[in-house]
Amino acid sequence: MQEYNVKVEAFEGPLDLLLHLINRLEIDIYDIPVAQITEQYLFYIHTMKELQLDVASEYLVMAATLLEIKSKMLLPKHEEEIVIEDEEFGEFEEDPREELMNRLIEYRKYKEAADDLKELEEERSHIYTKPPSDLSALVKNVEPEEVKLDVSLYDMLGALQKLMRRKKLQKPLQTRITRQEIPIEKRMEELIEDLRNFKGRKHFFDLFPESSKEYIVVTFLAILELLKKNTILLEQENNFSDIYVSYQEGGATEVGYY
Repeated sequence: MQEYNVKVEAFEGPLDLLLHLINRLEIDIYDIPVAQITEQYLFYIHTMKELQLDVASEYLVMAATLLEIKSKMLLPKHEEEIVIEDEEFGEFEEDPREELMNRLIEYRKYKEAADDLKELEEERSHIYTKPPSDLSALVKNVEPEEVKLDVSLYDMLGALQKLMRRKKLQKPLQTRITRQEIPIEKRMEELIEDLRNFKGRKHFFDLFPESSKEYIVVTFLAILELLKKNTILLEQENNFSDIYVSYQEGGATEVGYY
């Protein structure tokens, strides 16, 4: 399989990924289960590496930080261990998660503020300085457009995680390993033909009929490339719901990649 590198620009940093995992797993940010969040974080990092995506060094630094916190929490507490004194509450042991928790809380505060500013900007973009006009004739018999949620890279990686787990459970106990070369261009052509002939939306998992790791990785990379070329459309009805893929008319049909 020819090497194929994709630079991911959807991530805003390791804190953004951690906050996404905390929200998805419904974890209390003031009482983070370090073992669980570390396992999920490392899975995302390993998934990105398997797909040959560029992983910034700050993500690896955060992974090392999580492992350090996890190891500190696993160490036994000793009586001679130094405790911190507080004038109001007395003595208490320092929580190794505290610094990370404070960083996440601070990041969430600024992220929410940025979302509020973005919403205000969106509202302001609909305001025009012109006299009011009667538009009732234009909106008659027009049904409201159904709103589709944007599918982020987080959602696609989450779906890939579910697919990997499902394929692993269905895999036979004894298998014979064979090398299989799968060109990405060929897989892209197959996806275009399949979705164009289907003439509707297909479930994301239905695009992975084979269970080999090489086939799954190449198919996922082909989907990313077709999505970048606006050849396919990904839709999701609600947060964390199933993802559907459909062919988009007017998109690029050339399968060459760059």
